[in-house]
Amino acid sequence: MESLFEQIDGYCERTDFTFWAEPINAVTNAAFILAALWMWRRTEGVVWGRVLSVILFAIGVGSFLFHTYATVWAAMADTIPIGIFILVYLFLVHWHVLNLKLWQALVAVLLFFPYAWAVVSVANQLPFFAISNFYWTVPILLFLYGPALWRRYPETARGFVIGGAILSLSITLRSLDETLCDVKPIGTHYWWHILNGIMLGWMIEVYRRHRVAGGGARV
Repeated sequence: MESLFEQIDGYCERTDFTFWAEPINAVTNAAFILAALWMWRRTEGVVWGRVLSVILFAIGVGSFLFHTYATVWAAMADTIPIGIFILVYLFLVHWHVLNLKLWQALVAVLLFFPYAWAVVSVANQLPFFAISNFYWTVPILLFLYGPALWRRYPETARGFVIGGAILSLSITLRSLDETLCDVKPIGTHYWWHILNGIMLGWMIEVYRRHRVAGGGARV
């Protein structure tokens, strides 16, 4: 139990373990909250869009807790909602965009785990990519699914590629945080929050537009 309260110093901005030791990293989590509230309004009538909006809100709260308390339990509050968002969105892509059967969409989600293991294993061999190893799994998928869907659903496909590009920039800035400490004491992690708030809100919007346009046959 004590390990849950072990403190973590993982970002350039943090110099001690006081609550506001990462003020910029903490405050920029508002990007997630604002995106979640905006998309909650826009997804009226799109049930799964609202589910994604709630998860996005939880991401903002969890990340704020991590960048203030900086403990193991707060890190879990930060990363678990991110993982849930990825899995739920992946499920919806297979169920509502690719129009697979429910069981097939669930199997596709399970296949994400060996896929993620493979990507992380490769990323760990590459110093820069190892820093944010798991997160690279998502833009890779978006860049694969985008072209694959281009002929059938060009707007949705374009949305995936745009999301992948934003996320790639976001992950890059996240990975540069510690490296640039000497020249940029506040680090670059806060851009991870700002860009990811935009990106995740955008991905919910891509899903919303697909559903409103009648993409897929399921409710």
